[in-house]
Amino acid sequence: MRSGILERWWQGLDRPGWRVFAIAMVALAAALLLAIYSGAAAETGNVWLAGTSALAALGLAGWVALTVVPVLARRTSLGWLQFQISYRLTREGMVYLGGILIVTLAALNTGNNLLFMILSCLLAGILISGLLSRIVLSGIEVRLELPEHIFAGQPLFALAELHNAKEMLPSFSVALVGEEKSKRGAGTRPLAILPAPVYFPYIPHGQAVRQNIELKFPRRGVYRQEALGLRTKFPFGFLQKTRRLDSEAEALVYPPVGPTEEFYEILPLVSGELESFQRGRGHDLYAIRDYQTTDSARHVDWKASARTGLLQVREFAREDERRVLLALDPYQDAGAAGAAEAAERFERSVALCAGLAWHFHEITSVLEFRSAGFATPRAPAGEIIFDILQYLARVAPLPPQPGRSFLDTLADADDIFKIVLTRQPRGSIPTSLWSSSYFVFLT
Repeated sequence: MRSGILERWWQGLDRPGWRVFAIAMVALAAALLLAIYSGAAAETGNVWLAGTSALAALGLAGWVALTVVPVLARRTSLGWLQFQISYRLTREGMVYLGGILIVTLAALNTGNNLLFMILSCLLAGILISGLLSRIVLSGIEVRLELPEHIFAGQPLFALAELHNAKEMLPSFSVALVGEEKSKRGAGTRPLAILPAPVYFPYIPHGQAVRQNIELKFPRRGVYRQEALGLRTKFPFGFLQKTRRLDSEAEALVYPPVGPTEEFYEILPLVSGELESFQRGRGHDLYAIRDYQTTDSARHVDWKASARTGLLQVREFAREDERRVLLALDPYQDAGAAGAAEAAERFERSVALCAGLAWHFHEITSVLEFRSAGFATPRAPAGEIIFDILQYLARVAPLPPQPGRSFLDTLADADDIFKIVLTRQPRGSIPTSLWSSSYFVFLT
Protein backbone atom coordinates (compact mmCIF):
# COMPACT_ATOMS: atom_id res chain seq x y z
CA MET A 1 0.00 0.00 0.00
CA ARG A 2 2.74 2.45 0.99
CA SER A 3 4.84 1.54 -2.06
CA GLY A 4 1.81 2.19 -4.28
CA ILE A 5 1.32 5.66 -2.79
CA LEU A 6 5.02 6.47 -3.24
CA GLU A 7 4.93 5.21 -6.81
CA ARG A 8 1.92 7.39 -7.68
CA TRP A 9 3.63 10.35 -5.97
CA TRP A 10 6.83 9.77 -7.93
CA GLN A 11 4.99 9.44 -11.24
CA GLY A 12 3.01 12.60 -10.63
CA LEU A 13 5.99 14.56 -9.36
CA ASP A 14 6.57 17.90 -11.07
CA ARG A 15 10.32 17.50 -11.57
CA PRO A 16 10.92 20.84 -13.43
CA GLY A 17 9.04 22.64 -10.68
CA TRP A 18 11.06 21.02 -7.93
CA ARG A 19 14.27 21.86 -9.86
CA VAL A 20 13.29 25.54 -9.98
CA PHE A 21 12.41 25.41 -6.27
CA ALA A 22 15.83 23.92 -5.42
CA ILE A 23 17.61 26.66 -7.40
CA ALA A 24 15.58 29.28 -5.51
CA MET A 25 16.52 27.73 -2.14
CA VAL A 26 20.24 27.68 -3.07
CA ALA A 27 20.08 31.31 -4.21
CA LEU A 28 18.32 32.42 -1.02
CA ALA A 29 20.82 30.48 1.12
CA ALA A 30 23.66 32.23 -0.68
CA ALA A 31 21.94 35.57 -0.15
CA LEU A 32 21.61 34.80 3.58
CA LEU A 33 25.32 33.93 3.85
CA LEU A 34 26.26 37.13 1.98
CA ALA A 35 24.07 39.16 4.34
CA ILE A 36 25.74 37.58 7.39
CA TYR A 37 29.18 38.19 5.87
CA SER A 38 28.21 41.81 5.17
CA GLY A 39 27.37 42.33 8.83
CA ALA A 40 30.68 40.82 9.94
CA ALA A 41 32.63 42.97 7.47
CA ALA A 42 30.86 46.10 8.70
CA GLU A 43 31.89 45.34 12.30
CA THR A 44 35.55 45.02 11.27
CA GLY A 45 35.41 48.40 9.52
CA ASN A 46 35.65 47.10 5.94
CA VAL A 47 32.83 49.24 4.56
CA TRP A 48 33.51 48.56 0.87
CA LEU A 49 33.36 44.77 1.32
CA ALA A 50 30.28 45.04 3.53
CA GLY A 51 28.44 47.14 0.95
CA THR A 52 29.39 44.82 -1.91
CA SER A 53 28.20 41.76 0.03
CA ALA A 54 24.92 43.48 0.98
CA LEU A 55 24.24 44.48 -2.63
CA ALA A 56 24.98 40.95 -3.82
CA ALA A 57 22.59 39.48 -1.23
CA LEU A 58 19.90 41.97 -2.22
CA GLY A 59 20.42 41.17 -5.90
CA LEU A 60 20.08 37.43 -5.34
CA ALA A 61 16.89 37.91 -3.32
CA GLY A 62 15.46 40.23 -5.98
CA TRP A 63 16.34 37.77 -8.74
CA VAL A 64 14.46 35.01 -6.91
CA ALA A 65 11.45 37.29 -6.32
CA LEU A 66 11.23 38.50 -9.94
CA THR A 67 12.03 35.31 -11.85
CA VAL A 68 11.64 32.19 -9.75
CA VAL A 69 8.58 33.04 -7.64
CA PRO A 70 6.26 33.75 -10.64
CA VAL A 71 7.33 30.46 -12.26
CA LEU A 72 6.54 28.52 -9.07
CA ALA A 73 3.23 30.36 -8.65
CA ARG A 74 2.13 29.36 -12.15
CA ARG A 75 3.02 25.72 -11.50
CA THR A 76 1.30 25.54 -8.11
CA SER A 77 -2.38 24.64 -7.69
CA LEU A 78 -4.04 27.12 -5.36
CA GLY A 79 -7.58 25.75 -5.70
CA TRP A 80 -7.89 25.39 -1.93
CA LEU A 81 -7.61 29.20 -1.66
CA GLN A 82 -10.22 29.95 -4.33
CA PHE A 83 -13.40 29.31 -2.35
CA GLN A 84 -15.06 31.38 0.34
CA ILE A 85 -15.41 30.11 3.90
CA SER A 86 -17.68 31.61 6.52
CA TYR A 87 -16.64 31.45 10.16
CA ARG A 88 -18.65 31.25 13.36
CA LEU A 89 -17.08 31.41 16.80
CA THR A 90 -17.94 28.44 19.00
CA ARG A 91 -18.23 28.32 22.78
CA GLU A 92 -14.80 26.69 22.98
CA GLY A 93 -13.43 29.46 20.77
CA MET A 94 -14.78 32.12 23.13
CA VAL A 95 -12.99 30.45 26.04
CA TYR A 96 -9.80 30.25 23.95
CA LEU A 97 -9.96 33.94 23.01
CA GLY A 98 -10.55 34.79 26.66
CA GLY A 99 -7.35 32.92 27.54
CA ILE A 100 -5.45 34.82 24.81
CA LEU A 101 -6.69 38.13 26.21
CA ILE A 102 -5.53 37.21 29.73
CA VAL A 103 -2.09 36.12 28.51
CA THR A 104 -1.78 39.29 26.41
CA LEU A 105 -2.51 41.55 29.38
CA ALA A 106 -0.09 39.61 31.59
CA ALA A 107 2.69 39.77 28.98
CA LEU A 108 2.26 43.50 28.45
CA ASN A 109 2.24 44.21 32.18
CA THR A 110 5.22 42.05 33.12
CA GLY A 111 7.32 42.09 29.96
CA ASN A 112 8.05 38.40 30.53
CA ASN A 113 9.49 36.77 27.39
CA LEU A 114 7.99 33.40 28.31
CA LEU A 115 4.48 34.90 28.28
CA PHE A 116 5.14 36.42 24.86
CA MET A 117 6.23 33.00 23.60
CA ILE A 118 3.04 31.44 25.01
CA LEU A 119 0.99 34.20 23.37
CA SER A 120 2.71 33.52 20.05
CA CYS A 121 1.86 29.82 20.32
CA LEU A 122 -1.77 30.61 21.10
CA LEU A 123 -2.06 32.91 18.09
CA ALA A 124 -0.30 30.35 15.92
CA GLY A 125 -2.95 27.81 16.96
CA ILE A 126 -5.65 29.99 15.37
CA LEU A 127 -3.65 30.31 12.14
CA ILE A 128 -3.00 26.57 12.04
CA SER A 129 -6.69 25.88 12.63
CA GLY A 130 -7.69 28.07 9.68
CA LEU A 131 -5.08 26.53 7.39
CA LEU A 132 -5.96 22.93 8.27
CA SER A 133 -9.69 23.54 7.95
CA ARG A 134 -9.17 24.98 4.46
CA ILE A 135 -7.20 21.90 3.48
CA VAL A 136 -9.92 19.64 4.95
CA LEU A 137 -12.72 21.42 3.04
CA SER A 138 -10.82 21.66 -0.26
CA GLY A 139 -11.05 19.08 -3.02
CA ILE A 140 -14.40 17.65 -1.86
CA GLU A 141 -17.16 17.06 -4.41
CA VAL A 142 -20.75 16.55 -3.30
CA ARG A 143 -23.51 14.41 -4.83
CA LEU A 144 -27.05 14.19 -3.49
CA GLU A 145 -29.19 11.46 -5.07
CA LEU A 146 -32.96 11.26 -4.50
CA PRO A 147 -35.47 8.53 -5.46
CA GLU A 148 -37.30 8.97 -8.76
CA HIS A 149 -40.78 8.91 -7.21
CA ILE A 150 -41.46 10.63 -3.87
CA PHE A 151 -44.81 10.70 -2.05
CA ALA A 152 -45.72 13.20 0.65
CA GLY A 153 -45.78 11.82 4.16
CA GLN A 154 -43.88 8.63 3.29
CA PRO A 155 -40.32 8.14 4.65
CA LEU A 156 -37.63 7.46 2.09
CA PHE A 157 -33.87 7.09 1.82
CA ALA A 158 -31.67 9.46 -0.17
CA LEU A 159 -27.95 9.06 -0.86
CA ALA A 160 -25.34 11.66 0.10
CA GLU A 161 -21.86 11.17 -1.31
CA LEU A 162 -18.67 13.13 -0.61
CA HIS A 163 -15.72 12.46 -2.92
CA ASN A 164 -12.27 13.55 -1.76
CA ALA A 165 -10.36 14.44 -4.93
CA LYS A 166 -7.13 15.27 -3.08
CA GLU A 167 -4.28 12.93 -4.06
CA MET A 168 -2.57 12.58 -0.68
CA LEU A 169 -4.50 14.23 2.14
CA PRO A 170 -7.68 12.86 3.76
CA SER A 171 -10.45 14.99 5.24
CA PHE A 172 -11.76 14.68 8.77
CA SER A 173 -14.99 15.58 10.58
CA VAL A 174 -17.00 17.10 7.70
CA ALA A 175 -20.75 17.65 7.84
CA LEU A 176 -22.99 18.19 4.80
CA VAL A 177 -25.64 20.81 5.57
CA GLY A 178 -28.35 22.67 3.69
CA GLU A 179 -27.74 26.35 3.11
CA GLU A 180 -29.90 29.22 1.92
CA LYS A 181 -28.75 30.83 -1.31
CA SER A 182 -29.82 34.27 -0.16
CA LYS A 183 -31.65 35.92 2.66
CA ARG A 184 -35.39 35.73 2.05
CA GLY A 185 -38.55 36.42 3.86
CA ALA A 186 -40.39 33.56 5.50
CA GLY A 187 -43.13 33.61 2.85
CA THR A 188 -40.76 33.31 -0.12
CA ARG A 189 -38.30 30.80 1.31
CA PRO A 190 -38.18 27.66 -0.89
CA LEU A 191 -38.89 24.25 0.58
CA ALA A 192 -35.53 22.72 1.49
CA ILE A 193 -34.55 19.11 0.88
CA LEU A 194 -31.86 18.56 3.52
CA PRO A 195 -33.31 19.35 6.97
CA ALA A 196 -30.43 18.16 9.19
CA PRO A 197 -26.62 17.85 8.85
CA VAL A 198 -25.11 14.60 7.57
CA TYR A 199 -21.84 13.82 9.36
CA PHE A 200 -18.81 12.18 7.70
CA PRO A 201 -16.04 11.46 10.25
CA TYR A 202 -13.36 10.43 7.72
CA ILE A 203 -12.99 10.73 3.93
CA PRO A 204 -9.87 9.01 2.55
CA HIS A 205 -7.94 10.69 -0.25
CA GLY A 206 -9.06 9.78 -3.74
CA GLN A 207 -12.15 7.95 -2.46
CA ALA A 208 -15.86 8.56 -1.99
CA VAL A 209 -17.88 7.99 1.17
CA ARG A 210 -21.66 7.49 1.03
CA GLN A 211 -24.39 7.70 3.62
CA ASN A 212 -28.11 6.98 3.45
CA ILE A 213 -30.30 9.83 4.68
CA GLU A 214 -33.83 9.24 5.88
CA LEU A 215 -36.09 12.00 4.61
CA LYS A 216 -39.79 12.69 4.92
CA PHE A 217 -41.50 15.45 2.96
CA PRO A 218 -44.62 16.66 4.81
CA ARG A 219 -46.57 17.94 1.80
CA ARG A 220 -46.67 17.90 -1.97
CA GLY A 221 -44.83 20.39 -4.13
CA VAL A 222 -41.40 21.21 -5.51
CA TYR A 223 -38.53 21.13 -3.03
CA ARG A 224 -35.25 22.79 -4.01
CA GLN A 225 -31.87 22.83 -2.31
CA GLU A 226 -30.32 25.95 -3.79
CA ALA A 227 -27.07 25.68 -1.83
CA LEU A 228 -25.20 23.11 0.22
CA GLY A 229 -22.52 23.60 2.83
CA LEU A 230 -19.48 21.63 3.92
CA ARG A 231 -19.01 22.36 7.62
CA THR A 232 -16.23 21.43 10.01
CA LYS A 233 -14.77 22.34 13.41
CA PHE A 234 -11.54 20.49 12.69
CA PRO A 235 -8.96 20.52 14.24
CA PHE A 236 -9.52 22.35 17.54
CA GLY A 237 -13.20 23.30 17.53
CA PHE A 238 -12.56 27.00 18.13
CA LEU A 239 -14.27 28.05 14.89
CA GLN A 240 -17.04 26.50 12.84
CA LYS A 241 -16.03 26.82 9.20
CA THR A 242 -18.55 26.44 6.35
CA ARG A 243 -17.79 26.24 2.65
CA ARG A 244 -20.84 27.00 0.51
CA LEU A 245 -21.53 25.11 -2.71
CA ASP A 246 -24.16 25.90 -5.33
CA SER A 247 -26.66 23.08 -5.77
CA GLU A 248 -29.29 22.20 -8.35
CA ALA A 249 -30.96 19.45 -6.32
CA GLU A 250 -34.74 19.36 -6.85
CA ALA A 251 -37.40 16.97 -5.62
CA LEU A 252 -40.93 16.76 -6.99
CA VAL A 253 -43.12 15.39 -4.21
CA TYR A 254 -46.40 13.75 -5.22
CA PRO A 255 -49.56 14.05 -3.11
CA PRO A 256 -50.18 11.20 -0.66
CA VAL A 257 -51.95 8.27 -2.30
CA GLY A 258 -52.93 6.43 0.86
CA PRO A 259 -56.69 5.97 1.36
CA THR A 260 -58.35 8.57 3.60
CA GLU A 261 -61.71 8.53 5.39
CA GLU A 262 -63.24 10.48 2.53
CA PHE A 263 -61.84 7.95 0.06
CA TYR A 264 -63.41 5.03 1.95
CA GLU A 265 -66.74 6.89 2.01
CA ILE A 266 -67.00 7.48 -1.72
CA LEU A 267 -65.28 4.34 -3.09
CA PRO A 268 -68.33 2.02 -2.67
CA LEU A 269 -70.55 4.63 -4.29
CA VAL A 270 -68.09 5.14 -7.16
CA SER A 271 -67.80 1.37 -7.71
CA GLY A 272 -71.58 0.96 -7.75
CA GLU A 273 -72.10 3.78 -10.21
CA LEU A 274 -69.31 2.45 -12.43
CA GLU A 275 -70.77 -1.07 -12.53
CA SER A 276 -74.24 0.26 -13.29
CA PHE A 277 -72.88 2.41 -16.09
CA GLN A 278 -70.98 -0.47 -17.67
CA ARG A 279 -73.89 -2.91 -17.39
CA GLY A 280 -76.18 -0.39 -18.97
CA ARG A 281 -73.94 0.11 -22.01
CA GLY A 282 -75.47 -2.93 -23.80
CA HIS A 283 -72.28 -4.88 -24.55
CA ASP A 284 -72.64 -7.75 -27.03
CA LEU A 285 -72.75 -11.34 -25.82
CA TYR A 286 -69.33 -12.91 -26.23
CA ALA A 287 -69.75 -16.50 -24.97
CA ILE A 288 -71.58 -18.83 -22.60
CA ARG A 289 -69.31 -20.74 -20.25
CA ASP A 290 -69.44 -22.84 -17.08
CA TYR A 291 -70.26 -21.08 -13.84
CA GLN A 292 -67.37 -20.23 -11.50
CA THR A 293 -67.61 -19.40 -7.81
CA THR A 294 -66.52 -15.83 -8.47
CA ASP A 295 -69.32 -15.16 -11.00
CA SER A 296 -72.35 -13.08 -10.10
CA ALA A 297 -75.72 -14.87 -10.02
CA ARG A 298 -77.25 -12.15 -12.19
CA HIS A 299 -75.20 -13.40 -15.17
CA VAL A 300 -76.49 -16.99 -14.98
CA ASP A 301 -78.15 -18.14 -18.22
CA TRP A 302 -80.96 -20.35 -16.90
CA LYS A 303 -82.04 -21.71 -20.30
CA ALA A 304 -78.52 -22.90 -21.14
CA SER A 305 -78.18 -24.32 -17.61
CA ALA A 306 -81.42 -26.32 -18.02
CA ARG A 307 -80.24 -27.81 -21.33
CA THR A 308 -76.82 -28.88 -20.04
CA GLY A 309 -77.72 -29.68 -16.45
CA LEU A 310 -74.85 -27.43 -15.26
CA LEU A 311 -74.88 -23.74 -14.33
CA GLN A 312 -73.90 -21.60 -17.31
CA VAL A 313 -73.13 -17.86 -17.28
CA ARG A 314 -73.20 -15.23 -20.01
CA GLU A 315 -69.85 -13.54 -20.74
CA PHE A 316 -69.88 -10.17 -22.44
CA ALA A 317 -67.22 -8.75 -24.72
CA ARG A 318 -66.23 -5.98 -22.31
CA GLU A 319 -67.51 -7.36 -19.06
CA ASP A 320 -64.35 -6.80 -16.99
CA GLU A 321 -63.09 -3.61 -18.61
CA ARG A 322 -63.01 -0.59 -16.31
CA ARG A 323 -62.78 2.71 -18.17
CA VAL A 324 -62.78 5.90 -16.14
CA LEU A 325 -62.29 9.59 -16.83
CA LEU A 326 -61.03 11.30 -13.68
CA ALA A 327 -61.43 15.09 -13.69
CA LEU A 328 -60.25 17.69 -11.18
CA ASP A 329 -61.90 21.10 -11.38
CA PRO A 330 -59.28 23.56 -10.03
CA TYR A 331 -61.48 26.65 -10.37
CA GLN A 332 -62.50 27.61 -6.86
CA ASP A 333 -64.12 30.60 -5.24
CA ALA A 334 -63.06 31.05 -1.62
CA GLY A 335 -66.29 32.93 -0.95
CA ALA A 336 -66.93 33.50 2.71
CA ALA A 337 -64.23 31.05 3.75
CA GLY A 338 -60.79 32.38 4.54
CA ALA A 339 -57.75 31.78 2.38
CA ALA A 340 -56.30 29.22 4.80
CA GLU A 341 -59.53 27.20 4.88
CA ALA A 342 -59.86 27.31 1.07
CA ALA A 343 -56.25 26.15 0.69
CA GLU A 344 -56.85 23.27 3.10
CA ARG A 345 -59.95 22.17 1.16
CA PHE A 346 -58.04 22.28 -2.08
CA GLU A 347 -55.24 20.13 -0.62
CA ARG A 348 -57.84 17.57 0.49
CA SER A 349 -59.32 17.50 -3.01
CA VAL A 350 -55.87 16.99 -4.58
CA ALA A 351 -55.07 14.17 -2.13
CA LEU A 352 -58.44 12.52 -2.84
CA CYS A 353 -57.88 12.81 -6.59
CA ALA A 354 -54.42 11.26 -6.25
CA GLY A 355 -55.83 8.43 -4.14
CA LEU A 356 -58.51 7.67 -6.74
CA ALA A 357 -55.99 7.72 -9.59
CA TRP A 358 -53.72 5.35 -7.66
CA HIS A 359 -56.67 3.05 -6.90
CA PHE A 360 -57.53 2.71 -10.60
CA HIS A 361 -53.84 2.12 -11.30
CA GLU A 362 -53.78 -0.74 -8.80
CA ILE A 363 -56.83 -2.42 -10.36
CA THR A 364 -55.38 -1.95 -13.88
CA SER A 365 -58.14 0.26 -15.23
CA VAL A 366 -58.14 2.21 -18.46
CA LEU A 367 -57.84 5.80 -17.27
CA GLU A 368 -58.07 9.29 -18.66
CA PHE A 369 -57.39 12.44 -16.64
CA ARG A 370 -58.44 16.03 -17.28
CA SER A 371 -57.94 19.31 -15.52
CA ALA A 372 -57.49 22.95 -16.49
CA GLY A 373 -54.71 23.10 -19.09
CA PHE A 374 -53.76 19.44 -18.68
CA ALA A 375 -55.08 16.18 -20.08
CA THR A 376 -53.77 12.68 -20.62
CA PRO A 377 -54.69 10.26 -23.38
CA ARG A 378 -56.99 7.36 -22.59
CA ALA A 379 -54.61 4.52 -21.74
CA PRO A 380 -53.91 1.83 -19.16
CA ALA A 381 -53.49 3.59 -15.83
CA GLY A 382 -49.97 2.24 -15.37
CA GLU A 383 -48.80 4.20 -18.42
CA ILE A 384 -50.05 7.62 -17.29
CA ILE A 385 -50.24 7.44 -13.49
CA PHE A 386 -46.99 9.32 -12.89
CA ASP A 387 -47.91 12.00 -15.42
CA ILE A 388 -51.06 12.57 -13.38
CA LEU A 389 -49.16 12.64 -10.09
CA GLN A 390 -46.61 15.10 -11.48
CA TYR A 391 -49.43 17.44 -12.44
CA LEU A 392 -51.11 17.04 -9.04
CA ALA A 393 -47.79 17.79 -7.31
CA ARG A 394 -47.73 21.27 -8.89
CA VAL A 395 -51.40 22.16 -9.34
CA ALA A 396 -52.70 25.29 -7.63
CA PRO A 397 -56.28 26.60 -7.26
CA LEU A 398 -57.51 29.00 -9.94
CA PRO A 399 -60.08 31.78 -9.60
CA PRO A 400 -63.39 31.34 -11.46
CA GLN A 401 -63.38 32.54 -15.06
CA PRO A 402 -66.32 33.86 -17.06
CA GLY A 403 -67.52 32.00 -20.13
CA ARG A 404 -67.58 28.28 -20.72
CA SER A 405 -66.85 26.38 -17.51
CA PHE A 406 -64.45 23.50 -17.13
CA LEU A 407 -67.35 21.08 -16.59
CA ASP A 408 -68.78 21.92 -20.02
CA THR A 409 -65.63 20.54 -21.63
CA LEU A 410 -66.34 17.09 -20.18
CA ALA A 411 -69.64 16.63 -22.01
CA ASP A 412 -67.94 15.47 -25.21
CA ALA A 413 -66.71 12.26 -23.53
CA ASP A 414 -70.04 10.40 -23.49
CA ASP A 415 -68.58 6.89 -23.95
CA ILE A 416 -66.74 6.70 -20.63
CA PHE A 417 -67.72 6.92 -16.98
CA LYS A 418 -66.57 10.18 -15.37
CA ILE A 419 -65.59 10.94 -11.78
CA VAL A 420 -65.52 14.68 -11.28
CA LEU A 421 -64.11 16.48 -8.23
CA THR A 422 -65.46 20.01 -8.10
CA ARG A 423 -66.46 22.85 -5.78
CA GLN A 424 -69.09 24.19 -8.15
CA PRO A 425 -72.66 24.32 -6.74
CA ARG A 426 -74.97 21.47 -7.70
CA GLY A 427 -77.25 23.73 -9.72
CA SER A 428 -74.43 24.65 -12.10
CA ILE A 429 -73.72 21.08 -13.27
CA PRO A 430 -74.54 20.53 -16.99
CA THR A 431 -77.50 18.18 -17.39
CA SER A 432 -75.65 16.05 -19.96
CA LEU A 433 -73.11 14.96 -17.34
CA TRP A 434 -75.50 13.60 -14.72
CA SER A 435 -76.22 10.30 -16.47
CA SER A 436 -72.58 9.35 -17.05
CA SER A 437 -70.75 10.92 -14.11
CA TYR A 438 -70.24 10.67 -10.40
CA PHE A 439 -69.65 14.04 -8.75
CA VAL A 440 -67.61 14.60 -5.60
CA PHE A 441 -68.61 18.00 -4.26
CA LEU A 442 -65.75 19.44 -2.24
CA THR A 443 -67.32 21.54 0.47
